[in-house]
This record gives sequence, structure tokens and C-alpha cells, in this order.
Amino acid sequence: MYAVINLAGKQFTVKPEDKIRVPLLDAEVGSVIQCDNVLLYSDGEDVRIGKPKLDNIKVTAEIVSHGREKKILVFKMKRRKNYRKKNGHRQDFTLLKIKGISA
Repeated sequence: MYAVINLAGKQFTVKPEDKIRVPLLDAEVGSVIQCDNVLLYSDGEDVRIGKPKLDNIKVTAEIVSHGREKKILVFKMKRRKNYRKKNGHRQDFTLLKIKGISA
């Protein structure tokens, strides 16, 4: 059993007991959220595709923690112009544990 959901502007393939990293959500650690924006659902035998989303199917997830990704470096340079610019970025994320998919 798996589903494709749209959460925080991105699409994720989820199964029960999976842990996924999504962009930062504004919710407490330990709280339970429900995502009813399900785009595809499969129970192993048949596949249902939404147009654009499926009704009556919900994905329940628990917020495990919030954190930040590893730093990525952004380096810009123009040759022979003595121009160099170095910048770093760390993206915030929320770690979710999928509790179940209810059809």
C-alpha cells in the first residue's frame, strides 16, 4: 500500500511507517497532521489516480522533529575581474513519520 501526496508544495510517495523530510511545517513536535491532498493511491491490487486529487483518502502523519539540512555552498566568480562571492544556505525541514493511509 502506498500513496502519492502533495504536502508543502512538493509531491512525496509514502507508505505506512515511512519517515520523510518535508519543508518546514508550522506545527508542534509530537502533533498529528492529516493530509487529504492525495494524488494517487494503490492498495497492491488496483491503482486509483485523482483528477487532480482523490476524495475519501487521507494520510495521517506524526511530526517527529524539526531540523536543518547540511550546508550547501554557492560560489560565484568572474574570471579576470577579481570578483568572487561565497555564500552558504541551510534549508529547514520537518521530519514526519507516516502513521497510516485510510481509504
